[in-house]
Amino acid sequence: MRDRLGSLKRNEEDDVGQSRGHVESEKFMEEFFEQVEEVRNNIDKISKNVDEVKKKHSDILSAPQADEKVKDELEELMSDIKKTANKVRVKLKMMYESIERRRVLRRTQTDVRIRKTQHSTLSRKFVEVMTDYNSTQTDYRERCKGRIQRQLEITGKSTTDAELEDMLESGNPAIFTSGIIMDTQQAKQTLRDIEARHNDIIKLESSIRELHDMFMDMAMLVESQGEMIDRIEYNVEQSVDYVRRQNDTKKAVKYQSKARRKKFYIAICCGVALGILILVLIIVLA
Repeated sequence: MRDRLGSLKRNEEDDVGQSRGHVESEKFMEEFFEQVEEVRNNIDKISKNVDEVKKKHSDILSAPQADEKVKDELEELMSDIKKTANKVRVKLKMMYESIERRRVLRRTQTDVRIRKTQHSTLSRKFVEVMTDYNSTQTDYRERCKGRIQRQLEITGKSTTDAELEDMLESGNPAIFTSGIIMDTQQAKQTLRDIEARHNDIIKLESSIRELHDMFMDMAMLVESQGEMIDRIEYNVEQSVDYVRRQNDTKKAVKYQSKARRKKFYIAICCGVALGILILVLIIVLA
């Protein structure tokens, strides 16, 4: 009889423990899906802002004169995208670390699989949105460059792509005005527009570098093991080389030596594209 009572007591304690664990699991899942909804809403917000950025780009390039109000609105959108993207990146990183802790502690495998699936879906969506943003910026850079080239032709100063890249490399908008006679109001306005587009390109390149760093960080976030880690580490090293190359270029400009911004720019774009490809492969294979 005593053994029977002891057995019943142990079974009751086990049932209570399982019930408590089930309640805790449900609470944790509820909190997790609240985080999922928060991240999804922020990604949607970025996507809408990217669409607005595209409209602002078109407005700026189609306007006969620079509209400071539109440019300020564009700056605000870009700042908001950067801030929201960083929030999403941090939240995804926290979610990933939480999933790994539960996996190590051998929590319910079903829960872990659900979390991993949700995290992979959000990560893929985030990468797609930021890839679209990166493409939008690089496209705008090319359109700005084309606008500068056309405006230079209006002033009678024809340039090749290589010459234009060298001019952009200088970092000094005054180089565009050298040798041009500004004897009319139209000529002065044209040169102001050229300088405005040049400043836009400088800001864009800074933003593209930040995106490159973010993609590298995301790749490390969802890193796998073995060869995949080696590939990610290789690309992180490449990104460091890109930044170092840029610093060397700035020094070269300071001492009036020739540089090739176009090659550097293409390297950054290739690095971003490669980083995105690796990240997508990691997510798919995870």
